[in-house]
This record gives sequence, C-alpha cells and structure tokens, in this order.
Amino acid sequence: MNVPAPGRRPDSIRRKGTSRHYGTVFKNCVDAMPKPLTIMTVAEIQRALLARGYDLGPSGADGDAGPRTIAAVTAFQRSAGLVADGIAGPKTQAALQKADINELREAPEKPGWLVLAEGELGVREGAGAANNPRVVKLFADAGFSGIKQDTVAWCAAAVGAMLKRAGHNPSGSLAARSYEAWGVGLKEPALGAIATKKRGNSSWQGHVGFVVGANSSQIFLLGGNQGDAWSVAAFPRKEFTAFRWPADVPLPGVHHLPTTIAGARSGVSES
Repeated sequence: MNVPAPGRRPDSIRRKGTSRHYGTVFKNCVDAMPKPLTIMTVAEIQRALLARGYDLGPSGADGDAGPRTIAAVTAFQRSAGLVADGIAGPKTQAALQKADINELREAPEKPGWLVLAEGELGVREGAGAANNPRVVKLFADAGFSGIKQDTVAWCAAAVGAMLKRAGHNPSGSLAARSYEAWGVGLKEPALGAIATKKRGNSSWQGHVGFVVGANSSQIFLLGGNQGDAWSVAAFPRKEFTAFRWPADVPLPGVHHLPTTIAGARSGVSES
C-alpha cells in the first residue's frame, strides 16, 4: 500500500486485499507543521514503531494498518506530546523520523494497579461452599456484578478489578486471553505489564496476571486464581502470548526485572 503523493490528503488506509476502508491512521491528515522529512508508507511507520518498542503482533511491519498499528500510533502520539488521535499525519511522521524524540516514559516504579494487586496477596477462595467476598468483589469491580461464586475462574476479573480501581479501563471480558489485544503491546516484559499465557494446546484458554520478574526461561506473575489465591507464581516463558500496557499510560522506562522471586511457586493451578 502506498501513501498518496504529497499535496493530496489521504482519507483513510484501505485494508490490504479488500475494498473496505479500515482504520484512521491517515484519515483527513490536517496537523500542521512541521512536515515530515519524507512521506512515510504504512510499513515504514510500522517499522519506526517497532524500533521504539511497540509490539504490532506476529505480522509486524506488513503494510496493513490494523487495530494494533492504530493503538501503537495513538500511544506514541501520547508519549510524544502530540494529539493522540491515531492519525499518522505530518507531525506524527516527523516525530517518528527523529532519532532524538523525547518520548515520555514512566520511571521504573510500580504502577498503581500493581500496588493495589500487592495488597491482595494471600486472599484466597472460600473454604468448601463458602465464597470469599473479597474475591467476589473482583467480579463486580471488573464489571460482572452478577457473578457471586468464587469458584468461577477469576484471573481476568482480578486483573480487570485492579485496572479499574487504578482508573483504567479493563478488557471488558472474563476471558484471560482477551488481554492479548488490549492496550498497547510491549516487545519485552516490564514491571506491572499485563501478561497473557496459553494453557495446554487450547486456542482460547489461558491465564493472565501482572509481571513482577523474568529470566530467560520463566516469567513471574502476581495474579489471582493462582492456586485458588492471589499469589506470585513462576511460569515457563515459552507459554506466554503477549505483554500489554494500558494505552493511556506512558510506556515504562528501561529497567531490569528481578530474575527470581523468593517464595514464588511453580506448577500452580490456573483454573
């Protein structure tokens, strides 16, 4: 897909292989000076985003402006102090072409949702037929007040409740892997990142929690429904499918995660 020649105002990006207009990365580009050094193609924009640490999914720089590309453009604009509208107009392209762009990144401190999650450590499901009201409240805070039993898988409710309490919109689903497409993707795990992993060979079953450590073979998650409780557990790194970050929060700054967590359990139940 080629960007229209200079002087013409592209109205939208046409999804590759279809006649349907998709996305708004170039829709009605009206931002004023400065103009980009060169007019960028979609693939060039994607490569610039990838170079800055944004995850565009397995397709990478495929020239197709899908939802992940638009989300990454929006997040980049917010971090660069531009209007965060998902439209890669002249200002955005100029910023992407500057090697010294001063992106706003958070210091490597614990984000609010992780601090809240730490306060839940040790909370577990009720014994027998009893339901722990603190676990049930997670469903309500995540937007599912109709669920009153803590025997329902609650890892996504735990993540959703912490995000909501911290002022961010969760995925709106109780499916753990709904977070694979939520927010903005990170190429590497970061402190407090929302991480999703597969379970077995299922195409949809999985688990979700908050990253608190990582090494070459393991990811450490603080999460709910890990051994029927809030806990820190270690999982094989090869099982992870995504590391995500709220789209309304600057990307985390460069930092080193702990490579081991004292007391972290392995082989815990996630269901």
